[in-house]
Amino acid sequence: MSILLGCIADDFTGATDLAGMLVDAGMRTVMTIDVPAHPASLEADAVVIALKSRTIPAQEAVEQSLSALRWLQTRGCRQYFFKYCSTFDSTDKGNIGPVTDALLDALGSNFTIACPAFPKNQRTIYKGYLFVGDVLLNESGMQHHPLTPMTDANLVQVLGKQAKHPVGLVKYDTVRQGEQAIAQAFASLAADGYRYAIVDALDESHLREIGHACADMPLITGGSGICIGLPDNFRRKGLLKANPQAAELPAVEGKSVVLSGSCSRATQEQVAVLQQQRPSFKLDPLRLAEGPEQIDEAVAWARPLLEAGPVLIYATSKPEEVRAVQSKLGVDKASQVIENAFAEIAKRLKGLGVRKFVVAGGETSGAVVKALNVTALRIGPQIAPGVPWTTSLDANPLALVLKSGNFGSRNFFQEALEKQP
Repeated sequence: MSILLGCIADDFTGATDLAGMLVDAGMRTVMTIDVPAHPASLEADAVVIALKSRTIPAQEAVEQSLSALRWLQTRGCRQYFFKYCSTFDSTDKGNIGPVTDALLDALGSNFTIACPAFPKNQRTIYKGYLFVGDVLLNESGMQHHPLTPMTDANLVQVLGKQAKHPVGLVKYDTVRQGEQAIAQAFASLAADGYRYAIVDALDESHLREIGHACADMPLITGGSGICIGLPDNFRRKGLLKANPQAAELPAVEGKSVVLSGSCSRATQEQVAVLQQQRPSFKLDPLRLAEGPEQIDEAVAWARPLLEAGPVLIYATSKPEEVRAVQSKLGVDKASQVIENAFAEIAKRLKGLGVRKFVVAGGETSGAVVKALNVTALRIGPQIAPGVPWTTSLDANPLALVLKSGNFGSRNFFQEALEKQP
């Protein structure tokens, strides 16, 4: 069967975020880890290919994204979506602009939108400026992100530094008029030579109308929130039927662990809360850089405790601690030693009977799923907006939560553990 919506996500947590939104909207959704090696048969209305391309060099991100597009094209997708973070994580050199340019060229299209708004998680856009809650993006803590520090909230300017063509804006005054006015604004911008439009959005009704206005657009880009209007487009065309079982997952038996590599403000608070409830072990990047001894210690520490319930292993730290480590190891090595550690720890914990993994942080999630040899996931019910439980497509499945660092309430980890498949 052909797939209706083919999605390319630039990190693993973003991919599950998007997939969860599509499932909630009634689309059977499968997520693959990287581009499948062959045209696999997938029973799904939507497929999300999860890449690890957010922070790699722009040309590599372009190559990976084009490879994902080619695979999706073999499945006969009717529309394509490039998903990035709702905080528009990217440097001045990319990767959002270069990847969007390449995808548009490959599809023979001359216009798309860029709308990372996700009001349920307090990401809104007004006059082209991205807000997180009541503050501008560059005052939200994202200015301290260790890999993609966001120091400018003006998305027209941010994307303009990366893209090869002019960036326009569809303002709130137009968006609030609904689908037809938005579509007319898109046509006007395209006629004037703009290739991209940042689109204001303050609530879900705006996202729904924006999505409807994109019904015939070959490529859409943005955060997962914009997808809430896309399933309606397929229903209007008679291509998508109601499916109340879209979020069902198989039961998974086994032990549980929480692995947290994110250093976002939200995850820092979530870690602090779980530390009061469950045993915890903090990884030290400087010790990890010296050798595997701390990995051995973490696994040995967890072994007896797992019999009594979930444990927390984390590298989550405050910005000043992150900067101190980066000053000694360098940014790339500091990130790599943490990712490598979580990958090895996850493999060893699986050997101890852990079958349920709650993982915080996009880079950490990518390292863990690869280490566990997970190649595809079925998407289940959401724990919090943008964060579902998933199960691997195996005879003996694992259950995983892949959480973006910025998502979830302060009690998120406990909520996830209470809703295990």
